[in-house]
Amino acid sequence: MSLGDRMNWREKLLSATHTNNSLLCVGLDSDLEKIPGFMKESSKNPLLDFNKAIVDATKDLVCAYKLNMAFYEAAGKKGFEALEKTVQFIPKSIFIIIDGKRNDIGNTAQKYAQSLFDTFKADAVTVNPYLGKDGVAPFLEYKEKCSFILCRTSNPSAHDFQDLNVDGKLMYQIVAQKIREWNTNENCGAVVGATYPEELEAVRSILGESIPILIPGVGKQGGDVGKTVINGTNSKKELAIINSSREILFASDKEDFAQHARMKAESLRNEINTFR
Repeated sequence: MSLGDRMNWREKLLSATHTNNSLLCVGLDSDLEKIPGFMKESSKNPLLDFNKAIVDATKDLVCAYKLNMAFYEAAGKKGFEALEKTVQFIPKSIFIIIDGKRNDIGNTAQKYAQSLFDTFKADAVTVNPYLGKDGVAPFLEYKEKCSFILCRTSNPSAHDFQDLNVDGKLMYQIVAQKIREWNTNENCGAVVGATYPEELEAVRSILGESIPILIPGVGKQGGDVGKTVINGTNSKKELAIINSSREILFASDKEDFAQHARMKAESLRNEINTFR
């Protein structure tokens, strides 16, 4: 068993953050329609080979990789193979998030947790809190793993529900408080979009120092890097996982795509660090 296998989620995340001097997460949203055409012609599993090339090119620049399940489920059997083998290929020292935004109750929630943590070997997952605590609790029973709970998402219509005023507090603020209350096993995280920097600051204030925040929305979605770092990190300038997907993955559609992905990742990692 490797050191990475023996570490809990927090130890692995902080170790990768320190070793690679990085808060960057590369989102492996590997869309079969967008990966370079030559790979689709020559590879038996182009999703997997694309991911391997991206990981090889960026593994010394990141604290985490995030695999969004939709892109693998849409590819069917080969997609599930790519998901499983990509997780196996990523160095054991790097934090792995599987992004499925799962949500259900009872035995179904327990099976979702079992699927993501036991079958696919994620260090962390994303969870939707809409059903309340009993939809989240089966995930939190995995004490060595982390569950990132949707709090203030990066999409334009997030305000439809997340900004509703309930007894003087906005809904996303109530969710943030619940995340803090549910953190009895010290394995809760929150998802907050970089596109809402003021809300990110408010959530960090509610969560305190020890709860990590997964932050999508820089890059193509236009989130401000400086405000993301300043508002999303704790006092040690850690526990913010800043995700970028398309801007890195699809920096080139030529045979040098991995080198271009590395350049984009390195540039973003360094920009993030200027604000730490």
